[in-house]
Amino acid sequence: MGSVKKDNRLTSWQSFSCVAFSGIFSKSATSPLEVVKIKSQVGTFHCKKGFGQTFLLIYQNEGLKGFWKGNLTSCLRLFPYTAVHLSTYRKIVHLHVDQVGVISQARAIMAGGLAGVAAALLTYPLEVAETRLIAQNCREPSYVGVMRTLAKIQSSEGLLALYRGFSLTVLGAFPFSLGCYLVYTNVDRVWLEPPFRLSPLQNFINGCLAAAVAQTLSYPFETVKRKMQIVPYFGLLFACFELCKQLCLYRNGYIVSPLSYTPAPGVDQSLGPAELQEVNRYLRNRSFRADIGNRW
Repeated sequence: MGSVKKDNRLTSWQSFSCVAFSGIFSKSATSPLEVVKIKSQVGTFHCKKGFGQTFLLIYQNEGLKGFWKGNLTSCLRLFPYTAVHLSTYRKIVHLHVDQVGVISQARAIMAGGLAGVAAALLTYPLEVAETRLIAQNCREPSYVGVMRTLAKIQSSEGLLALYRGFSLTVLGAFPFSLGCYLVYTNVDRVWLEPPFRLSPLQNFINGCLAAAVAQTLSYPFETVKRKMQIVPYFGLLFACFELCKQLCLYRNGYIVSPLSYTPAPGVDQSLGPAELQEVNRYLRNRSFRADIGNRW
């Protein structure tokens, strides 16, 4: 069994912003690995002499900007993907939790898999466009811009070309969800302390570990895609998300420092941000009235 834990101390916008920013940061930081992965997938001349030589050949032929081809498309894809994934996951989970917020492992895995499929269905054409932009030589481009790339693929190859390989994403979504769930529900046993006390380094290791397990379970489906960047990407994603969350919690008044999860003294951690602001406003006004009464 597992429980669904939602941090009500963050607003919906803060939660979405944390996910979006951490995703963009992680995508941008691991873009060179993504470029090498795509080059290996399509079998360009860059990947004929090994992983390290591929980096050198890309730099020699396309310069530094060659390592960030398609990164804008990838980052733009994060916003609709995140919105659909989170909303779908929450709706499916809420249909299957009991009165105390507990859900079975099988149903949690199913919810994660279905949410991943729904999000991928919406954004898969952007992933195809990203692949085309990366695979080409940026000094002699065949595709320019996201919308023009999508239009060119659709006009020359048909609408179905925008979903080529989508079946592999569907088949790999559920074992990947299983791997992530198994790791994240047991991180407290690995470190022998609750998740909210983990350091950024521990969060990074958790992300890498979850990605490694998930990738191993979904390996038969991911062989074609060869997501070599998945381990560092998810490590950075999880660590960056936790740092963003700490900044929001500090701004909302729940912790004493943005660098620590130490709760602020005298603060009810069960209150939402709006409720906490209302309480603080009431206490300030009451203190003001008490000062006036003392004067008279």
